[in-house]
Amino acid sequence: MVRCHLARLMGEHKMKIVDVARDTGLNRNTVTLLYKETAQRVELDALDKLCKLFKCEVGDLLEFQDERGQTQKD
Repeated sequence: MVRCHLARLMGEHKMKIVDVARDTGLNRNTVTLLYKETAQRVELDALDKLCKLFKCEVGDLLEFQDERGQTQKD
């Protein structure tokens, strides 16, 4: 399962969904789905905009965990 850490990043930057949508140009619904971890797919352009906004890597935003909730390591 892929986990999205957008809610954590937003909390660290004291940002609301409307702030992220405004600052990235992403649709508010897109941000909401990522925030609630209910998105079924993510456009690369959306990841690009979010990484630029939070000055982070894709790995800071998304994380793969196995069925037991363990983070996968190489």
